[in-house]
Formats: sequence, structure tokens, C-alpha cells
Amino acid sequence: MKNFRWVAAIVCICFLSAFSKAQVTIHKMVNVGYVYQNQSFGEVGGKLLFLKTDDVIYRLGASALMGTANSEFAIMPKVNADILLNFEKNVDFKHSYYFLAGVEGTNKYVAPKIGVSLFGLLDLTGGYAFSIADERLNGKELKGLNVNFTLNIPTAFLHDMFK
Repeated sequence: MKNFRWVAAIVCICFLSAFSKAQVTIHKMVNVGYVYQNQSFGEVGGKLLFLKTDDVIYRLGASALMGTANSEFAIMPKVNADILLNFEKNVDFKHSYYFLAGVEGTNKYVAPKIGVSLFGLLDLTGGYAFSIADERLNGKELKGLNVNFTLNIPTAFLHDMFK
């Protein structure tokens, strides 16, 4: 039933965005990073960047968190949604930094987060994770301070680099 709700929500968002008059560009990105959530995890995944103007940017992503919990290797799926904001005008590097607000969730916790992003490529965020129904990873509770350091690499850049 939970999966059906997620699929229904995504389908509704797609239909509503199809009927809007705004022209939105979508860019694909690969992300790698570090996540501290009462344990250290490496992160590998992908994101979609939705852009109409460069004042407000939306990102949706999915990735895998890999690390050890109680001396056992573990992998957790993660989804995230971010909004990047910068309304600064008349500067040389028009949007060299963005304020970031978002939420990430795994099958063990949900974490609202805030932070900063340089050029939309390098993110540093922090927040607080709330356990989902007292879920644990190899016996380790994952609620508490959440810190993320992420590098987002546009796939167009990768394509040009290996061409």
C-alpha cells in the first residue's frame, strides 16, 4: 500500500507539471558523497535537476548509502528532494551559491535538512533524522544529527570528458 501511494504521488506530479505553461529544463546528474547518520556512509546515486530560471532550482534524487553498522556491511536506499534558492541580482558570479532546503528518506529514517550549495555542484547540508517506527540497521539506531557532503556531476560534463 505504501508503494502505491508513492507511485500515485509521482504520477500526479508528472500530470500536473505537464499541464503547466512553464518551460522547465531537466538535467541529469550523478552524485557521490559522504553521509554521517550515527555512522559513516558513502553515497552513490543520481539526481534530476528541474530548472526554469536559475533563481529557484528543484532536485529529485535516489541513491544508495553504503557503510558498516555494528561491524556489518549494510546498504540502504535513499530518496531526496531539494529546493535551491538564490535571488541575488547584479553580481559577477550571478549564482555561485544557493541556500538549500530539502528532505531525505530511507527505509530507516526521514531527515529534513538545510545547507548551502556552491554552483549547485557541491552541497554541504545538515539536519536531524527521525526514526521510522523504531527501525534499526544491524541493531544500530539511526536517529539524530545528519550531515551530508555531496558532489553532483552533470552527465553532460561526463559525456564531453570521455568523448
